[in-house]
Amino acid sequence: MESKENMKPELVKEPKKKVLPFLFAVIVLLSLVLAYLVYLHFNQKAKMIEMETVLTTEKDSLANELSNLIYQYDTLKTDNDSLNVEIQAQQDRIKNLLAVQISNAQKIRLYKKELSTLRNVMKSYIRQIDSLNTKNVLLTAENIEVHSQLSNAQEENIELSKIKEELTSKVEMASVLQAKNILAVPLNSRGKEKYKIDKIAKIRICFTLRENPIVEAGNKEVFLRIIRPDEVVLATSADNLFESGEEQLVYSASRVVEYLNQDVDMCIYWNNDGQLIQGTYNVFLFLEGNEIGTTSFLLK
Repeated sequence: MESKENMKPELVKEPKKKVLPFLFAVIVLLSLVLAYLVYLHFNQKAKMIEMETVLTTEKDSLANELSNLIYQYDTLKTDNDSLNVEIQAQQDRIKNLLAVQISNAQKIRLYKKELSTLRNVMKSYIRQIDSLNTKNVLLTAENIEVHSQLSNAQEENIELSKIKEELTSKVEMASVLQAKNILAVPLNSRGKEKYKIDKIAKIRICFTLRENPIVEAGNKEVFLRIIRPDEVVLATSADNLFESGEEQLVYSASRVVEYLNQDVDMCIYWNNDGQLIQGTYNVFLFLEGNEIGTTSFLLK
């Protein structure tokens, strides 16, 4: 039987042989884990860098699109004040988006959605402006047409006024009685026709008032003016006056006759009071301020 002292060295040596392989295995495993973690770290870092690059690119692209959208809003021209206020509000909204720093993909997606909304709003403004411009073109065309019609109406009105004036003038002329067959004859005291001054007692002016259906019937006073060769009117009184237009004219004699819209034969006499001289005398007949006939005669 072996002693206890002889058995101890073998018992101690056997456990040491088992520990070393285990420790080696642990170290290898830890090395593998560490290597894997290092790989994961660098792989994740690379992905983060790539993601950051993508986010930066998308952010820059989004900023460019927003800037372009502001410019597009600037090009919207309209005379509608309320629409201009709305367009300005959308531009301010875009500027506020540009001022915000985007730091993650979720915000970029939200801002892209906002950008799409802004584009749709702008399209609606474009449609409204096109509609307003179309209406303005139509209104301008209508305005031109109305102006043309008004101009034509004014021209027609002017033409009608001229026609009216002409017709009025013609009516006025037509409503003036005229005298025909005017004959001036100097007479002596026996009623004989004489042309020597010392033989003349009176001058007789006979004529016919023409038929005129549009003249008002009634008593008419005819004024006679006999003008000497020296332009002096033969008159028995300075108070013998009648109106012709805006003038007061001296008359030689007058007579009232009843006019019934038919030819009326009548005579007016002027009695010689010693005013006669040699030469040609002009005779004028007036009725209601209008000259209705004239003649002349010669005295020796």
